[in-house]
Amino acid sequence: MGSEIESAALLARLRDDLGFRRIEQGIGTLERFRPTIETLEPGPRAGVLVGLIAQWVDAGFDNYALLPRLLARFPKAVRADLPLIDYLHLRMAEGALAMSHEDFDCATRHLLLVQSFEDDIDDAELLAIANFWTGRCLRKMGRYDEALKYTERGEEQALSRGYTQMAAIMQVTRSWLAFQKGKFHEANTLLRRAEDALNPTDDFLSRGNIQSAYGRIARRQGKYDRAVKYFEKAIAEYRQGGGRALSLARTLLNLAFVKRLVALHAQKHLDHVAATRRTARETPGGAADSPAPTRLRIEQIRQQARACLAEADEIYTCSRNHRGLAGVRINQGFLHLDSGDLERAAAEATEAFAHGNEKRDYIVMARARTLQCIVEHAAMEEQVGDPGHHHEAAEAFARDAVTFAGHTENRRLLARACVWQGLTFAAEPTDLEAARRCCEQAMALLQPEGLERQYTWDDLETLKARVLAARPVDAVLLAWSSGVVERKSFQQITEEFARIVIPRVWEREGRKVSRVAEKLSISPKKVRRILHSAGVAGQVPD
Repeated sequence: MGSEIESAALLARLRDDLGFRRIEQGIGTLERFRPTIETLEPGPRAGVLVGLIAQWVDAGFDNYALLPRLLARFPKAVRADLPLIDYLHLRMAEGALAMSHEDFDCATRHLLLVQSFEDDIDDAELLAIANFWTGRCLRKMGRYDEALKYTERGEEQALSRGYTQMAAIMQVTRSWLAFQKGKFHEANTLLRRAEDALNPTDDFLSRGNIQSAYGRIARRQGKYDRAVKYFEKAIAEYRQGGGRALSLARTLLNLAFVKRLVALHAQKHLDHVAATRRTARETPGGAADSPAPTRLRIEQIRQQARACLAEADEIYTCSRNHRGLAGVRINQGFLHLDSGDLERAAAEATEAFAHGNEKRDYIVMARARTLQCIVEHAAMEEQVGDPGHHHEAAEAFARDAVTFAGHTENRRLLARACVWQGLTFAAEPTDLEAARRCCEQAMALLQPEGLERQYTWDDLETLKARVLAARPVDAVLLAWSSGVVERKSFQQITEEFARIVIPRVWEREGRKVSRVAEKLSISPKKVRRILHSAGVAGQVPD
């Protein structure tokens, strides 16, 4: 590595370029030293260089295949004689390699060992990244509270060295964690702060991640057109930075997902128009416009989604990324489901589950099982095959989905699994009490997110409508009058009473929110909220 002074200067330069996110400059330095890297041998600071190279690989230099070649030059016998700081950097490189293999438990063990020597080393940059990567691993495993703790600690250590831009990357992760908990305002605030810090840099990977995060928030709020624009901006950032493979693939997957939702929304509108046209044909002069252009647009959007998935699939296949491949299979499965091809939808879901099962990835396994449950419901509705067999399969898939989701802290994942378990209980043969419990659990899980239009809420409203329609109101009121409250708080009883009364007042008042508000002396906003929670929100005029 040259003289000790030259080595120290090189390492300091690489460390600062990482901290200030001077990506082109840092990668240029590494390219100039590539002959040294390719012939690196154990020696003073050589382990530190390997650890920094691992960080630079994560930032866009070369690829992860470089790391095992470098680590092989530091066998166990050699490591025993290394300075502590060199040894810890080698463990960082092993942690990065384990993350690339989606072995997050193994990666976490390497990273936690590095952090255990915090009091023995003076390297805030190393500790910042060790904490940040630990948070990333825990986030991938669905352990969000722990992930936040490590991410915040990494941010503090980055700031202690004056690395505002490195801290901004960690703020993006904090934003994602806030987003998962439905704290959209906090998530947006963190993203704006990170964006201000990173926009002047050439860290196109992190800049793309910010735009992608904005897109996920917009999608969650039902602002699909805005989400598409954000995802397209993210893809442009990634391509400008050389097309960082996995980040690009992830955003292509998100873009395909939101395009599928756009097409699904348009299809539902078209179905509504078709029903109106059938009525119009029965009325003299009741002609309607042809739906052919809308059908063509829907198919074009689905083709765009398929194109995104094809590109993502190619990237994930080259990287052997199981979670990504599972995500492609699940999205393709939903597209097949939307087109009525239940056999191919089921095959995609089965393959997705196999990818998740191989890595014991509970998030993927829950998503795949939920899709399998949805496919079985579609088979029941279309009267394909033996309805009893499909119901039994739907029950098993839903039960697995709830179990797998329960191993994570992903509230929406668990809520959706509960919704489909409830819909399965509500189908013939029915178990309405079990369906009601699933409905209440899903409502409790989703409530912090507010009442934005979201695809999970649509399924929940269907479940609510089935549960409430089947429940005899007189029996409920009779039970309350007898003091039977089923362990519910007064607030819960008040809310349930409102869901019983307000929809009926709304019907009697000609479905006019303003009249209900005036009659009951409550705000129109509250009337709409109650109607939404009662499962009739889709019928309430905007």
